[in-house]
Amino acid sequence: MRQRPIGTATRGTTNPNRLRRMDRWIADAHGPALRRAGTPVAVDLGYGAAPWTAVELLGRLRTAEPRTAVAGIEIDPDRVAAAKPYEREGLTFVHGGFEVPLAVRPLLIRAANVLRQYDEDRVAEVWARLCSRLDADGLLVEGTCDEIGRRHVWVALGPEGPRTVTFATRLGSLERPSDLAERLPKALIHRNVPGEPVHAFLRDFDRAWAAASPYASLGARQRWIAAVRALAADWPVTDGVRRWRQGEITVAWDALRPNSR
Repeated sequence: MRQRPIGTATRGTTNPNRLRRMDRWIADAHGPALRRAGTPVAVDLGYGAAPWTAVELLGRLRTAEPRTAVAGIEIDPDRVAAAKPYEREGLTFVHGGFEVPLAVRPLLIRAANVLRQYDEDRVAEVWARLCSRLDADGLLVEGTCDEIGRRHVWVALGPEGPRTVTFATRLGSLERPSDLAERLPKALIHRNVPGEPVHAFLRDFDRAWAAASPYASLGARQRWIAAVRALAADWPVTDGVRRWRQGEITVAWDALRPNSR
């Protein structure tokens, strides 16, 4: 007997191109693993009421590895039925949840805007379950973005657990880096308070952004790069200028890990 899907349905809200920043980061960061894989399979978990994010994920990952296949997984069977007409070579839609009911272990599970509805104390359990389904070289990307994809924050996890946190934004829409706090994933959003590492990080980022204000005359991108370069003197930034130019910064998870309660 097939296992009952684990989890609850999301609101289903989705928009075309909403996850472009996350997808492009995944294609860049995880492309080598996709190319090494014998069967590179990615999962769009909880894609919502329309299949656009799964369709787009396939296209973007195939720029990194043309053999990549994508499975969209939804706990709502009506959403799966509605997505079926969009299936094609390399793209399927499956009824399921956090158990990830595939015959192969995926190289990637992307869970965007899925855990926002859960309590914070459920996050570790869900992360562990999803990571247990990954291929040995796999990656879980779990995070949140706004409705039109201007601001994202996500955690990247391997089978062993969380590795990094990435903040990504459309720089022209940013007043200060701490504006991204409203898009922190569930593991961090309630920890943006004094005494917690993520609060200190965003405080320092705002200070670096203010100090970089002379670069504003050269454009928001140059100001962001200058601010991130200054921030990297005190925080374990794991990427470089090539990604900073995209309005991104990636930091080691251990530096932002919430304090124990």
